[in-house]
Amino acid sequence: MQAAPYAGMTGWGFEVAVTARNGSAPLRQWRARASTYDGAVKVSTRGDYASRALLSLALHECDGPTSVRDIAERTGLPQPYLEQILLALKGAGLVRSKRGVGGGYVLARPPAEITLAEIVSAVDGPIQAGDFGKPHTNGACDHEGQCVLLAIWADVGDQMQRALGAYTLAELSSITSGDRAWPATD
Repeated sequence: MQAAPYAGMTGWGFEVAVTARNGSAPLRQWRARASTYDGAVKVSTRGDYASRALLSLALHECDGPTSVRDIAERTGLPQPYLEQILLALKGAGLVRSKRGVGGGYVLARPPAEITLAEIVSAVDGPIQAGDFGKPHTNGACDHEGQCVLLAIWADVGDQMQRALGAYTLAELSSITSGDRAWPATD
C-alpha cells in the first residue's frame, strides 16, 4: 500500500487516501489532517471587512457621506454584513452616519488618527493571541508549562496590537494611492 496525496492540499494540512500499490480501488480510504504552521497570525473576516470599509471612506473622504451600497460596490463586500459592521464601528466612535438624501457614513476622526488596531478591536474585541487568561506571577502555575505559555500568548497578542497600531488609515490611503511604498513582506 502507498499513501497518495489527496488533490485538496492546503496551507493548513492535507488529506491522504490509502490505495493498493497496483493502483486498484482503495483497500481502505481515510483522511488524515497533517497540521502545519505557516507563520500567519489571522485577522477575522469582520476585522478585514471593517478595515476595508474604513479605508474606502478614507480614500473618498472628500466626497462626503457614503452610502452602504456605494461602500459595498467599491470594496466588493456583502452589503447586509457590511451594514452590521458599520453599526459596530459607529458604536465604537469610528464612523458617524447621516440619514436622508445624501446621507451615509463618514469617518468620525481624521484618517491619521484611526489605526488598524482600533478598527479590528471595534469589531472583534481586544487583540490577543487567545483567551487563555493572564500569566500567573511567582510561578504559581496549576499545570506544567502553563505559566510560560500564558506569557508567550500575552506577548504575541501585544506584538500584534503594536503591529496593527502602527498603521493608520492615512498611511494606508497613501499606499493605496501609490504615494507611499507598500509594506515589506517576507
